[in-house]
Amino acid sequence: MESDTLLHAANFSTLFVCMVLKFPQIFALMRAKSSSGVSLHSLLLELVGFIVFVTYQMYYDYPPPTYLEYPILIAQDVILLLLILYYNGVVWQSPIYALVFIGGWRLLTVEKWIIDLAMSLCTFISAASKFAQLQCLWRSKDAGQVSAASWGMAAYTCLARIYTTTVTTGDMQVLVRFIAMTLLNLWVLLTVLYYQKHSSGSKKQD
Repeated sequence: MESDTLLHAANFSTLFVCMVLKFPQIFALMRAKSSSGVSLHSLLLELVGFIVFVTYQMYYDYPPPTYLEYPILIAQDVILLLLILYYNGVVWQSPIYALVFIGGWRLLTVEKWIIDLAMSLCTFISAASKFAQLQCLWRSKDAGQVSAASWGMAAYTCLARIYTTTVTTGDMQVLVRFIAMTLLNLWVLLTVLYYQKHSSGSKKQD
């Protein structure tokens, strides 16, 4: 009974956090009217990872509570993508991205081996998205408009999913992905906090 309560709490808290996970990042871009510090490549790779992951879960009829947050995250990432394209002056590219993502999503379920292969690569794709953001931060040495709150919430949701995956499906591929994503989200979070602190310290000296 206690384990069921904890499982429900983990599922619902993850869903709730994911409903607002990208909002701090979205609002930060809208306030600044700039996508400074936010990596477009990281966002695109993250979208690919999310689409592969949710498609895999649905294909194998996994319990909906274990992946319900992903359609919400995908919708929020799409809003972020449109904002980045708009502030970069290339919003005309949005239909191209839409066609590529929709076509790729349809391709995933054409054959079983395609979705299995995509899922086996999903962890590397998602990890690459985090490294792309880290590279952007290291290169600029400035957190820019990157939201620490969004990355902190992302780390929490991955931690919660380690637990829910362990007690429900036990899928090792999924579990390894969440462990890796937890560590990388924390790495990005600490890097953002470091550069934010460094930046605020520099402004005080000025």
